[in-house]
Amino acid sequence: MLKEFKEFAMRGNVLDMAVGIIIGAAFGTIVKSLVADIIMPPIGLALGNVDFANLFMVLKQGTTAGPYASVAAAQEAGAVTVNYGVFLNNVINFLIVAFAVFMVVRSVKQMKRKEPVPAPAPSEKSCPKCAMTIPIKAVRCPHCTSELAA
Repeated sequence: MLKEFKEFAMRGNVLDMAVGIIIGAAFGTIVKSLVADIIMPPIGLALGNVDFANLFMVLKQGTTAGPYASVAAAQEAGAVTVNYGVFLNNVINFLIVAFAVFMVVRSVKQMKRKEPVPAPAPSEKSCPKCAMTIPIKAVRCPHCTSELAA
């Protein structure tokens, strides 16, 4: 059983998938940082110093009454919140990752497109005397024995 598992784990598809998952996770971290640290701060600044990670709506007050300065403060107080700012960040993360995956798939499709293969040179011709098919390099027809022009 251990031998079968080793054979399964060492197959090319499994290793390729493992590498893809690891790279995908690393890429996801980069995209999350891109959205949280680069894209959302200028958008928040343009919208009047809005921090999207702390946009939330309180559904039920916690043990300490609000208003709460951040999602963490509301959760610490035990409040029930809808964190729509975090959701918005995650939607933007998803869109960026989906676009990147689309671009990779599109690139792979373009690389897989093959150039049209030219038709092979003819290997046979017709005898002008008897109209039988003969090899193109023939100098005499094997059917009617007539000599052919070079």
